[in-house]
Amino acid sequence: MAYQHRFVNGQACELTLGKIVCVGRNYADHAKELNNPIPTEPMLFIKPSTAALELEQDFSIPVGLGSVHFETEMSVLIGKTLCKASELSAKEAIAGVGVGLDLTLRDLQDGLKSKGHPWEKAKAFDGACPLSAFVTPDQVDDLQNVQIRLTVNGDVRQDGNSAYMLNQVLPLISYISQFFTLEPGDVVMTGTPAGVGPILQGDQLEVELVSIVSARTSVIAA
Repeated sequence: MAYQHRFVNGQACELTLGKIVCVGRNYADHAKELNNPIPTEPMLFIKPSTAALELEQDFSIPVGLGSVHFETEMSVLIGKTLCKASELSAKEAIAGVGVGLDLTLRDLQDGLKSKGHPWEKAKAFDGACPLSAFVTPDQVDDLQNVQIRLTVNGDVRQDGNSAYMLNQVLPLISYISQFFTLEPGDVVMTGTPAGVGPILQGDQLEVELVSIVSARTSVIAA
C-alpha cells in the first residue's frame, strides 16, 4: 500500500507526499560520533516518496548490503508552497510535526563517500524513511525544545533535544526553500542527535517526540 500522511487524532490529511528533504549533521554530537567535520551550512539531500513507510507498521530492512543504521529525527509536514520563503512564511506553512527514521546503509554510504560518489543508494532506497502520524503544530509548544528518543528492545539508544540543532527548524525550512521549492505534502527531516547505530531483524522499536507523538514498531524479515 502506498504511503499516506496521517494525523494522530484521526483527522483526514488530504496532502500527498512529494519529496522528503533531509539535513545531514545538524547536531554537532552526531557529526563527531561519525568522525565527520561539523558543517558551516546545512547539508541537504532528498529522499523520494518511495522511501516513505508508515512508522506504526512493522517494516523490513535491506539484506546483503551491510549494516543498516537508525537515525531518529523530528519531521515537519509542509502545508503550503514555499519558494525563497521567510522564516515567518515557513512557520505559517507547517501543517504537522512528527517523528521519523532516516535509515542508512552505513557500509554502503562509507564506501561511496570514500570514492567521492553520491550516496543516494545508501539513503534513498525503498523503505528508507518510516514516518509517524503527525500532530498539528499547535500541539508543540516550542520546536526548539523537543526531546527526541529512540528505544530499541527496551534500551534507550538516542535521547537528544532539538535545542542542540546547528540549524533551527524555521531558518532551516527557509534555507531549503532558497534551493528547492517546498510543496504541500513535502516533509522536512531535521537531523538526528548522537547515538545512531545498527538495527537488526527482530528488534522492537519505540520512536518518539517525548510527550508529543510516539510509535512502536518492529523490524521483520524481508
